[in-house]
Amino acid sequence: MKTELKIFFTALMFYTRIPCPKWVGYTPELLNKSTRYFPIIGWIVGGLSFLVYYLCSFVFSIEIAVLLSLAAGVFITGAFHEDGFADGFDGFGGGWTKSRILDIMKDSRIGTYGSVALIFLFALKFLALSEILIITTDNPLLIALLFINYHTLARFTAINITFTSSYSREDESSKSKPIAKAYSYKEVLGVYSFGLLPLFALTIYQWPFILILLPLAAVYYFSQRYFNKWIDGYTGDCLGAVEQLSEIIILLSYLVLWKFML
Repeated sequence: MKTELKIFFTALMFYTRIPCPKWVGYTPELLNKSTRYFPIIGWIVGGLSFLVYYLCSFVFSIEIAVLLSLAAGVFITGAFHEDGFADGFDGFGGGWTKSRILDIMKDSRIGTYGSVALIFLFALKFLALSEILIITTDNPLLIALLFINYHTLARFTAINITFTSSYSREDESSKSKPIAKAYSYKEVLGVYSFGLLPLFALTIYQWPFILILLPLAAVYYFSQRYFNKWIDGYTGDCLGAVEQLSEIIILLSYLVLWKFML
């Protein structure tokens, strides 16, 4: 039990800014194993973001509450995935060779491609989430499930790339923390169990929500092909970009389902 707790806290320490016990140390083995709990980070971030939205909705408009919930998510993760999203757009937008793309992504400075991408990212999140909450404002339980699902399924989609691709940096270099690169069946089983459980809970409310997996499968497939074509694998920034793109796809898919099937 203590070993599993240490593995879980490693995931919490690596993917969020939430304080962890001092006895949780870092090793590559723990980081690799912590992948099994990556979707649970989505539960936590989504749940806390919902809590911020819910409490703020008693005082402010839906739009302000949504903006504060988005800010809470960024604060909890330290903009971990948003940073990867921006670097990914800078790298693939400004580089035309593998080495150049990797060099740009490694640069901590943000460029034009990344800046513009972030503007559209947050605008789409804000508008889509606001519209969803206007539709479902009378059902707090459904709203909570929506928050948890869009954070969890996005992480589920991104981590699947690591199961089927290779890490791209030959020298194992990284501008930040190392990334998990080795997995056993326990990690795969954990990702699929924890990643899909909130979606199954949502489908109890309305079965068409299961269809969200279709556009996410497309995101996974085409992202993996694109990364393999240009850099022969993935980097942490690639995963962050896929995670953020998946959040947008999930929110837009919710809106399509509400309009045509629910």
